[in-house]
This record gives sequence, structure tokens and C-alpha cells, in this order.
Amino acid sequence: MTKRKFGLGLSLMLATGTMLTACGSSNEGSSTSGSSEGGEEANEFSVAMVTDVGGVDDKSFNQSAWEGLQQFGEENGLKKGDGGIDYLQSGSDADYNTNLNNLIRRDFDVVYGIGFLMEGAVKEIAEQQPEAQLAIIDAVVEAPNVASVLFKEQEAAYLAGVAAALMTETKKIGFVGGMDIPVIERFEAGFLEGVAAVDDTITVDVQYTGKFDDAALGKTTANRMYSGGADIVFHAAGGTGNGVFTEAKERKEADPEANIWVIGVDADQYDEGQVGDSNVTLTSALKGVDQAVIDIANKAKAGEFPGGETVTYGLAEDGVGLADSRGAIPEDKMAQIEEFKEKIASGEITVPEKVE
Repeated sequence: MTKRKFGLGLSLMLATGTMLTACGSSNEGSSTSGSSEGGEEANEFSVAMVTDVGGVDDKSFNQSAWEGLQQFGEENGLKKGDGGIDYLQSGSDADYNTNLNNLIRRDFDVVYGIGFLMEGAVKEIAEQQPEAQLAIIDAVVEAPNVASVLFKEQEAAYLAGVAAALMTETKKIGFVGGMDIPVIERFEAGFLEGVAAVDDTITVDVQYTGKFDDAALGKTTANRMYSGGADIVFHAAGGTGNGVFTEAKERKEADPEANIWVIGVDADQYDEGQVGDSNVTLTSALKGVDQAVIDIANKAKAGEFPGGETVTYGLAEDGVGLADSRGAIPEDKMAQIEEFKEKIASGEITVPEKVE
């Protein structure tokens, strides 16, 4: 299997996230065949995706992927439905195979499986449908008709750890993970390394919820962390992380002077932290899922679908990074974060993928 790396423009990624946030939270997906909204004539190229259990409006991973497809659709004159762009939501892992087959039968040229949890389903469908072009985000499926997309989440998480260590007042920080899988372990490993690089006496409370779609569980987990003295919580838990924001906002609303922060994940989650005139989002560990989706779609449209290859995006490729803190992090501390970023991008610092 050949490995290639393609660059992403992080500035474009940020602009895209800002521009498309409003339309990314639509609930128009279905788990059954959809009808075309683009008229009777089919387009020459079409793309679709299957979400994992977090749903298309998870304010994070799945939503970012759908925003990427929406942008690709706008750039290519595609509308939602057959012959254009579309998605199907998965209520559970039992829906993965059915949804993938559904979209393939509807003749979409590229079908994405969004998330590590879909690895088995994509592998099985790829074997059953050798003519189909499939892409999977956050996992590797070794098949000639599958493009595998990975990110160096640990690099973005390292910078988030540096930011948290520089900003904590209590020297207690929290990490809320979703399921204990390699992609989330990379977030944890990078975050812990970044914190320790600044101050190895800081305590990081690490908790895995085991779910990506349980905001109530995220809220209770964050409650325990904040009650235990943590003033910053970084979540890598998809829709479960929405509960972390809820808990932080309630605390900020009750005490506007409280030093309570959340670090978002995958997309810029600044809007999720708004509470009155304040905002509890310190920054977000960005992952260019939207731009990766566009990149693969453009290559496929040009007849260069990278089937059988793994495409990896990291800091050096501008595929991960930190969101604008909107002044929450002072300029002198941002300068320190930038120094760490340059060292990672140059290779001077190698961020581990697993907790050592």
C-alpha cells in the first residue's frame, strides 16, 4: 500500500468552518433512500457519506465532513439528493453496512464512511462491491477501491495541552474521551505531552465515556471534573462533548467570574461556548475533516481517486491546528504556543500517538 501526504490550507479550513456552521447542523438526512432535489437530470459526478452514531449535527466530526460535502457541492453545482451530494445517518453500528450499500445502489461515485467505527463495514462492502469507490476517515482499510484518510490528531492535541497548561489557574485539567479507540488515544497522548512540556506538575484527569452520542454523560463527567477543581476540560468525544459545554456554560452563568474553560475538538467550537456576553471556549483542536473530504472528492472527480492509499494530514501539511482563541489566550502565551507548533512541524518535536 502506497502512502502519500497531501497539504491542506488551514486558513481555508477555518474560513470554511465559519462560513458553513449554520448549514452544517441540518437534520435532513435519512436512513432510507432519498430522492433527488436537484431536478430530473443526473450530474456526472456525485458523492455521499454515512455518519457514525454521533449524527450529522454533532457539532464536531460528522458535521465537519458534511460541511465539506456541502462546499464541494456548491463548488460543483451539486444539490442534495441522487446525482448530487447526500448523507445517511447511522443510529447504531448495525446501520453501517445497510447505509453504505444504499448509497452505492444509488450510484454515488464516491461514498465516505465517517469514523474509525466504520472500518469493518467499509472493508466488507469494499470486498463485496469491488467497482465502488469508498473512502474512510480515521481508519485504514487495505483494499484497492478504498482511500484511507488519517490525521495526526496528537499534534493538534499537543498544542491544546500547551494552551491548557499556560492558562490553568488551579493546575488541574480534564480530558474527556469518547470511545477508547486509536484516534481518541492520539488526542489523549498529544494532550498529556503538551501539558507536561509546559509544567509536569499539572494534574490531568482522564475519563473515557465509552460513547460519542451521549451529551448527558458528557455533562456529568465534566461536572465531576470541574467540581474536583479542574478549570479547563478538553473533550474528544463527539456529541458527548456537547454535554461538557453545557456543564461549563451553566457554571459560567451561575458565576460570571468563574475561570471555567472548554477546549473543543475537530471543528472550531467557539459558538458552542457562548453564554450571554461571555464564552467558555478557550480554543479548539482543529482537524480538517471537511477539507480532506473535498480533497478526495476532487481527486476522484479528476480521475485520480487514491484507492489503496493512505492519505495523512498533520501540522506540516496544515491539516491540523488550533482555532483562533478570540483573545481568550493572551498574545504572549500564543507566542509560546506558536514556538511549539514550529518545532512540531519541523520535526524537532515528535509527538507520540500513544500514552507512554
